[in-house]
Amino acid sequence: MKFLRTLFDGFTLALFATVALAALLPCEGRVAVAFDYLTVAGIALLFFLHGARLPREAILAGLTNWKLHLLVLASTFALFPLLGLALKPLAAILATPTLYLGVLYLCCLPSTVQSSIAFTAIARGNVSAAVCAASLSNLAGVFVTPLLVAALLATRGADTSPLRAIGDIVLQLLVPFVAGHLLRPWIGRTIERWRRVLSYTDRGTVLLVVYVAFSASVAEGLWHQVPPSALLGTLAVVVVLLAVVMVSTTLLSRRLGFARADEIAIVFCGSKKSLASGVPMAKILFAGNPALGMLVLPVMLFHQIQLMACAVLAQRYARRSLDERGDAPRD
Repeated sequence: MKFLRTLFDGFTLALFATVALAALLPCEGRVAVAFDYLTVAGIALLFFLHGARLPREAILAGLTNWKLHLLVLASTFALFPLLGLALKPLAAILATPTLYLGVLYLCCLPSTVQSSIAFTAIARGNVSAAVCAASLSNLAGVFVTPLLVAALLATRGADTSPLRAIGDIVLQLLVPFVAGHLLRPWIGRTIERWRRVLSYTDRGTVLLVVYVAFSASVAEGLWHQVPPSALLGTLAVVVVLLAVVMVSTTLLSRRLGFARADEIAIVFCGSKKSLASGVPMAKILFAGNPALGMLVLPVMLFHQIQLMACAVLAQRYARRSLDERGDAPRD
């Protein structure tokens, strides 16, 4: 039962419920406009809190491991896009063209922050390096993700201007993030004290953006355009994508001689994609696109699959570390 709760947590169930709500009661007209303004404010608050929570000491402690950070960035912004392109024949058979665009968009996103750090800690990896690598990936994503989206999706139906997209993302995501981080000396303790309560801001913002995105897509006939077989096919594509990246980062880490703790950080930071950044970025990059809900669907599927895979892998790493020290707990 505990294992099932790890795989299907409350947030995952809330995501499914939000999609169902958008299908049954989509927001339209003036309500949709009001919700759109609310999502902009929520996204700004979300990244402000991310900046306020980020400890500068952990970043400085992890910056010296530059080879690790380069490998994580290469996996996130080079390996993933190349695999996304390589999977086109499989996606053409299993998914729809728009869902494949969503897979390509997924490949352009930065890594997660909170879950990468959490799984690295569970697996007894290099936590300070994970904090730095995941944070650096998100900051780089502000500039790299729009460029990758323009390169991979411009000829495939996306209407994006890279420079304009970067400007919008800097204004809506990076500026609040930097403001929160600069104010950390004054508000950091309060943020940490109310961390559990404020975590609902993160999740609530993502759910709100998902609801608005799927409402617009439902109005355009989303579920008539996406048969169940295409959803299952997209799920298969993202499973293959995650499996290849996880195996590749593990083998590369060992081939390059990284210590076990660094390998753990590389695998968890280099194989994950951020739903918390991906959904707000999609709202900016694909503003006004009625297929927005379909474009973020692969990101949502990948989010759940990566949590399930990382939960299993983190426990396996932890058991191996305990076994090597000879103090594994008895069943």
